[in-house]
Amino acid sequence: MTEPLLPGEARLQAQAAPEGEIAASTRTLVVGPYLSRAAQRAAADGTEPTRSGEARLDEAVGLAAAIDLDVVQASAVQLPRIRPSTYLGKGRVEELAGLVKAEEIGLVVMDCALSPVQQRNLEKAWGAKVIDRTGLILEIFGRRASTREGTLQVEHAHLAYQKSRLVRSWTHLERQRGGFGFLGGPGETQIEADRRMIQERMTRIERDLDAVTRTRGLHRQSRARVPYPIVALVGYTNAGKSTLFNALTKAQVKAQDMLFATLDPTARATKLPHGETVILSDTVGFISDLPTSLIAAFRATLEDVIEADILLHVRDVSHVDSEAQAEDVEGVLRELGIAANADRIIEVWNKADLLDAQERTRLLNLTGQARDGQPGPVLVSALTGEGLDALSARIEGRIAQARSTFALTLPPEDGAALNWLYENAEVLDRRAEESGRIHLAIRIAPEKEPRFLNRFEAARRIGGRA
Repeated sequence: MTEPLLPGEARLQAQAAPEGEIAASTRTLVVGPYLSRAAQRAAADGTEPTRSGEARLDEAVGLAAAIDLDVVQASAVQLPRIRPSTYLGKGRVEELAGLVKAEEIGLVVMDCALSPVQQRNLEKAWGAKVIDRTGLILEIFGRRASTREGTLQVEHAHLAYQKSRLVRSWTHLERQRGGFGFLGGPGETQIEADRRMIQERMTRIERDLDAVTRTRGLHRQSRARVPYPIVALVGYTNAGKSTLFNALTKAQVKAQDMLFATLDPTARATKLPHGETVILSDTVGFISDLPTSLIAAFRATLEDVIEADILLHVRDVSHVDSEAQAEDVEGVLRELGIAANADRIIEVWNKADLLDAQERTRLLNLTGQARDGQPGPVLVSALTGEGLDALSARIEGRIAQARSTFALTLPPEDGAALNWLYENAEVLDRRAEESGRIHLAIRIAPEKEPRFLNRFEAARRIGGRA
């Protein structure tokens, strides 16, 4: 049971929420301060940057729209270098100050990671609230979280973010609260008290998260006793994972054309063409420059991804930055200890319905080309259903690689044995003689194989594991 917040802690919790929350529906300016291509190439050892400034700015505007901010204007700013004090150059800061005043801007969203000092200096220069990309993503996550675990994870990340920025909340750092009792002395400063209360709250959340994680572990053990393969969907935010999840499971998970429409993971059981049951898991979308604190906070939530038998890497191939988005997803997977070319990854090229005929033909040709010894991607449209049968067959084939197939014959009166096979194995082929004898070809999971062989001693292995 969560302990109630003390009045001081409640105040700090309110302060910990990014300024975007109190600026909802306020006039907002989105600034994309991006290094020039030459500066990017120099920083990347001469390699050409993969993401365009226009696409990055569009994404930043989408993030702002995800929390209902009234975006009055968006501006991309090319930087030859980053200034330690204000991130932007002095001239650009003054130019934007005029725009903020003229348009009566109440909030400026900087699509970058600002230091506390840079954030404070920009607020002073512009006379408006300023949040950076990390603060904006934290705010979105805070609004989207609905489960207890998700809420706790977001709050913990919020507090860790705010803890380093308390200097921005107080202009009276010299003011100290007097000591009491026999301790005497000047006492602790207000900022020290706030930092202490934040740490105490973070410790409580960590304790609560440990309890939630233990419960999740028990659920996982329970599921392991009735083992079904786990198929987890991963991909860039808004790639269409939830729409694909709904199409494959006939579920009604929230699916919107909005960044981070899904935050809390959802799992459903579904059957493949030959009757194999799998657990399909829809997960939070990834994004470029995802705060490392959030990756750490959501590591428990992403355990389904880490432990999944198959990963469906869903890509929006209609997006201009599809390749760059794929690289970002692969980067997060590497942080989770999953190689981008792992055998268990199936690349799903989604939103085929948005492609023109020429691009569709080009991508279809590419799907037939093997990559690192693995079959090529699967082109689908989760919205129209195109390619979903091929995707289900690919999932089934990947699962089958670790399974054995057997041939066996059953007498017509052994209905219990036939029912057992349909419940515990995949029936690949079934033929009946005139006499009623039934010839079957089945495929079975390794953990169920001993029980199968004990029950059907006459079964003959015809493929798979020896």
